[in-house]
Amino acid sequence: MVTPLSNFHAPVERVSEDEIRQIFNEGQYYEQTRSGKLIEVLMKNNHPDRPIGGEPWCTHSQMLFYYTTRRELVAIVHQYRRPDGTLGLSGKPDPKKLFLKDRIIYVPTKPSH
Repeated sequence: MVTPLSNFHAPVERVSEDEIRQIFNEGQYYEQTRSGKLIEVLMKNNHPDRPIGGEPWCTHSQMLFYYTTRRELVAIVHQYRRPDGTLGLSGKPDPKKLFLKDRIIYVPTKPSH
């Protein structure tokens, strides 16, 4: 179960992509959006100039916020949405920031080219 951050003054910690993915997967964040326990809100939706990583043309690069039903922010994720609605690359969202009970963890974003 995701425990939302109650104190936005919590320490902020940079972690590896593997570590944030492990915490994201163990917390079943994505599965909770599918079951309605978390709400996902599309914050950014871009159409890349060229296909990414072998994905089909018109796959969109998206940033989403995950909230509890009480509107508490718990995660920021990136995903590739294919034209057929499925998720590209790994088939799962890629967590960028998690708002945990005692800290905020994040992975640095890579610069765009």
